[in-house]
This record gives sequence, C-alpha cells and structure tokens, in this order.
Amino acid sequence: MARHNREGEGTDQHGARYRISYQPDWLRQIKVSRTLAGSDRQSTKTLFRNPANCAEREPGDRVRTRVTSEDGKVDFEVTIADTGNKVDQVVVTSRSGDAKSDITFIIDGSLPKPGDLGKARRRRRGR
Repeated sequence: MARHNREGEGTDQHGARYRISYQPDWLRQIKVSRTLAGSDRQSTKTLFRNPANCAEREPGDRVRTRVTSEDGKVDFEVTIADTGNKVDQVVVTSRSGDAKSDITFIIDGSLPKPGDLGKARRRRRGR
C-alpha cells in the first residue's frame, strides 16, 4: 500500500518560495529551469530533493505531485496513473508570474526501489 504524500519546500533562482506535496516513495527531485532574459541560455536549479535515499515501499499505481508558490504565482498538481511503474520523469512548463518567460519544472521520479541501496549509494556519489 502506498504511503500518504509528504510536504517539502524550496526556493528558485529569483528567491520565490515553493511548497511541494510529493509521494515519498516515487519522487527523487524537482528542478526549475528558466530562460535567461535577452538570451537563449537557461538557468536550472534544484528546487527540492527528496531526503530519502530509496523508497520504503512501492509507490502505488497513482502518484500525485503538487507545486505551489504565492511568490512565483504557481499552483499545479500532476497525477500519474502508472500501473507498471515505468514513468521516471514529468516535465511541466508554465508561464511565469510576470508573463515575460516560461518556467519549466522537471519532476524526476526515479527514486531507487525498496532494498536497492547499492543504486541509491551510487546515485548519491554522482550528485
């Protein structure tokens, strides 16, 4: 049986604070990416990283992730029905609060499965 969502928070490149509601046995991290003004370059920052090294249980067939920010004027939730546990990443692009650029959220769900500590340790070293 899947566990209930947990709450976390993070700050983006502009100092906007975000609240994250996430499935603790699925989500690995969320990155936020913005196009820099006046160029085609992007700035990417890790917004939130799950403090767990690996899942305690299977995540379940349905996974929900919610990202909210009053500062960044963002409030969205994605729900994934993934009965085969094959989805590793979801990308959400939203207009920024000032409507001058887009914000892309990269939601990585490749948290190692229960008991796969070797993979979790290797991932930690590669950070």
